[in-house]
Amino acid sequence: MEGLTKNEASHENEEMARAQVGIWRLVHGSAEMAAVRCAVELGIPDILENHADPMTLSQLSSALACSSTPLFRIMRFLMNIGIFKEKRTNQGSMGYVQTPMSRLFVKDGKNSLASMFLYVNSSVTTAPWNFLSARVLDDNTSPFICAHGMDTWKYASENPDYRKLIDDAMAFDTRITVPAVLDGCPEVFDGLSSVVNVGGGNGTALRIIVERCPWIRGINFDLPQAVPVAPECQGIEHVGGDMFVSVPKANAAFLKWILHDWSDEECIKILTNCREAIAEYGTAGKVIIVEAVIEENGGDKLVNNAGLMLDLIMLVQTDKGKERTAKEWTYVLRKAGFTRHTVKTIQSALSVIEAYP
Repeated sequence: MEGLTKNEASHENEEMARAQVGIWRLVHGSAEMAAVRCAVELGIPDILENHADPMTLSQLSSALACSSTPLFRIMRFLMNIGIFKEKRTNQGSMGYVQTPMSRLFVKDGKNSLASMFLYVNSSVTTAPWNFLSARVLDDNTSPFICAHGMDTWKYASENPDYRKLIDDAMAFDTRITVPAVLDGCPEVFDGLSSVVNVGGGNGTALRIIVERCPWIRGINFDLPQAVPVAPECQGIEHVGGDMFVSVPKANAAFLKWILHDWSDEECIKILTNCREAIAEYGTAGKVIIVEAVIEENGGDKLVNNAGLMLDLIMLVQTDKGKERTAKEWTYVLRKAGFTRHTVKTIQSALSVIEAYP
């Protein structure tokens, strides 16, 4: 540090020390995710939520039928990062209690993150990240295929447990996002007689829409193997098929987190089929898309960061999927035959795009 004053040298040393701490956490960041996943898989947030008083280590280890030694070390770590905390029991000993963060991992809790967290941090989902550099060096290389020998959709069709992880995670996101759409721009569903949810999975989105808009007849459309797991619901018909072939006719087509999985050419094909599905309704027909819209300049930094992170996920988990900018959305919509569209923001990282023939 030759040439620096004493104060400058001290400041530089402090910056280096902070950088080393930050890098240390980045290098070993997977430990945090693994520890949280362990707690969620074991159901520790659920156990604490259902226990009236602070729960001692011996009580928790007894409830889990496990050794207290590794459990203590994991709980100590999770308390240090704010997932759980300690509180004195009526008997004077220390026990574990929930925090606002840990309550988000209660599996049956309102707005629970548990299903999304377990999907994102499952071994199947995390393995492809080891091949991100291979994708950079060759855009035709799919990290997911490198890790598992087949693409995401084929793997999910052959592995029901993984398919369930995806469905549960998407249902969680739907329970957050669809109400945000209904609250942020309820006029989107005004005057619609029927809505087909393309790639609707277990029908969660339509159940929320029909409950809030009972005048709408819902058509839950997904692959034939996905439809049987969807529960029956008044006002909703479940239809199996292939969106690349055709889409059931309706007043409006609703697609949430579907188009970002596919290339521009595949998106244009899906959107073309959606346009044909609403054709008989003329100017009253439309397609409702709920997806991220990447801001090229400016915009809400937090929302844009979320969109850019989703784009990296698409780079790893899909062959040609991506998040799109406003210009890229215009391109695929015009190519699919839509003459105009609007983009509306909601309380989410996603936006609502209404496309008209």
